[in-house]
Amino acid sequence: MQLNYQDGPAARVITIDNSRIDAAIAIKFKDQMRDITSDGPQRVVVDMTAVDFIDSSGLGAIVAAMKQVPDGRSFELAGLSKTVSKVFSLTRMDTVFTIHDSVDSALDGGLATAS
Repeated sequence: MQLNYQDGPAARVITIDNSRIDAAIAIKFKDQMRDITSDGPQRVVVDMTAVDFIDSSGLGAIVAAMKQVPDGRSFELAGLSKTVSKVFSLTRMDTVFTIHDSVDSALDGGLATAS
């Protein structure tokens, strides 16, 4: 599990460099996200462009990561593949998260719905 982040003037962008978020890495993902999101800019944008598979454990880890973000800070997702977007839609998690087409659209303020 590899997470990288970069702070910009508008947000901390966290890039997931794994193709899968599943039971095998869910706990490590959640722990790394807690460390990365404990401080920094008011907005956290998670770049999920590389992720092409997510299971229920992975989805749970993303929900847990969102809940770990300190009050007053946003937690947003960007770059969901069609497969991952479908999981968010089927589980209705697309109504819980702010989801952007890409990191660029997130930083420009454009919203997209998962489909």
